[in-house]
Amino acid sequence: MRLLVTRPEPDNARTAAALRAKGHEVVLAPLLHIEPVTNADLGVPPWAAILLTSANGARALAHHPRRAELLALPVLAVGRSSAEAARAMGFADVASADGDAGDLARLAARRFAGAPQPLLYLAGEDRSGELAVPGLTVRIVVVYRAAKAEIFPTNVRTALEQGSIDGVLHFSRRSVESYLDCSRDLAGPALKPVHYCLSARAAEPLRLAGASQIHVALQPDEASLLALVMPKP
Repeated sequence: MRLLVTRPEPDNARTAAALRAKGHEVVLAPLLHIEPVTNADLGVPPWAAILLTSANGARALAHHPRRAELLALPVLAVGRSSAEAARAMGFADVASADGDAGDLARLAARRFAGAPQPLLYLAGEDRSGELAVPGLTVRIVVVYRAAKAEIFPTNVRTALEQGSIDGVLHFSRRSVESYLDCSRDLAGPALKPVHYCLSARAAEPLRLAGASQIHVALQPDEASLLALVMPKP
């Protein structure tokens, strides 16, 4: 299959490598550009732990002036990718909820029940909802933004017009929205491929736009999404 991956850099390269290893042809079109908020106000410590719902939350700390004081904190990540990004940034105590935001909240509630210090949630500017942990205070700090692409790369637009894209991989609702924005004048060709979506929420704009071939991952993680494209024999 010839597959279009709309995931932002640098994660799109890993996804492309996994697909190519299975014999697929891959076209990359990162439709979101991640911008760190380098001066994000973290507030006053102490904190019980850091919460991450995206690898971008960890990466945004790369040049933050207070990065060093955060590295001693435990990190609870929503999934494996965000956990790996936290370890790559230098965090030693990292646990993954291996699920969605609800699983992350339940993990935090179990591990830090009764903690007087707040949890520090390193979040993106555009979120599907606020992360609440029963019985605990969560301080939300926006540390990155996801800017939408305005147009498709020329090669991607041409491929869609010619009908040579068999499937599109979507990793977030916001990237789906960017995909649809970029395809306003070629909606038919853009909706025709099979669309593989990380979650039902990400798939919703495609359904509303009229896409008929939509597959949703069983779990909101990369492995589950790739399993849709590369099912086990």
